[in-house]
Amino acid sequence: MIIVIQCTDRVGLVAAISGLLAQKQFNIISMHEHVDNTANLFFMRLEVDKTIDDERIEDDLRDILPNNAIIKINPAAQKKIIVLVTKEYHCLADILVRNYFNTLGASVQCVIGNHETLQDICKRFDVPFFYVEAGNDKAEFEQQVINTIQNHDYDYLVLAKFMRILSHDFVSRFPMQIINIHHSFLPAFAGASPYRQAYERGVKLIGATAHYVTDELDEGPIIAQQIIPANHSLTVADMVKAGKEIETAVLAKALKLVFDDRVFVYKNKTVVLE
Repeated sequence: MIIVIQCTDRVGLVAAISGLLAQKQFNIISMHEHVDNTANLFFMRLEVDKTIDDERIEDDLRDILPNNAIIKINPAAQKKIIVLVTKEYHCLADILVRNYFNTLGASVQCVIGNHETLQDICKRFDVPFFYVEAGNDKAEFEQQVINTIQNHDYDYLVLAKFMRILSHDFVSRFPMQIINIHHSFLPAFAGASPYRQAYERGVKLIGATAHYVTDELDEGPIIAQQIIPANHSLTVADMVKAGKEIETAVLAKALKLVFDDRVFVYKNKTVVLE
């Protein structure tokens, strides 16, 4: 069982929490904590083994924690996700393979695409694919996507190279539930064509960023990033090819962190307890 806690910091929190769990005969397998001294915030992630059933553990924790405490108790590590795609296959293919071999940490409920390009690969992995045509009416398109999402159970939406800018109304329905992979090392080169931007700027590093989606384009809390070297010999096409490898790796890492309940969000940034 995973327990995650976020609250105002104060002296003795670790001792109080571990003492309560010991009293309740919960064996602590792993424990990670962090204090943001500037914001006076405390973050903790515990993995525990229950030796007895105690459905009141959340109430007991609230009794010893500050009033503003956010407590999440997750008895089942397996999450449920819906993947949104356009035409690029690399991130989706990696997710489908991990899903097939039960190494994703989540189960893919379905894939929604605004092109039919990736329908065949979903069929090969026996994952439902729903095509929603992106016409001229953005609101109608997004409503059809929402209708499809609402027909499934889900914890997160994953934008695996979904090349559409989502509206405020759409994003507000899924607060901190939408995870995107962006093909640059944010905050550099946000928006469209980041590899061309990087090429024209003559950068010596290119990267990828996985982040939560908010109203501000490519400005959401960052979950994971990675870079690789670049030089003058690389064309835009070379950068795109190299970028696909790093995009796949960064998204996979970010999803694992989120599915393992290791990511805390506050003030448009994250604390990641690895």
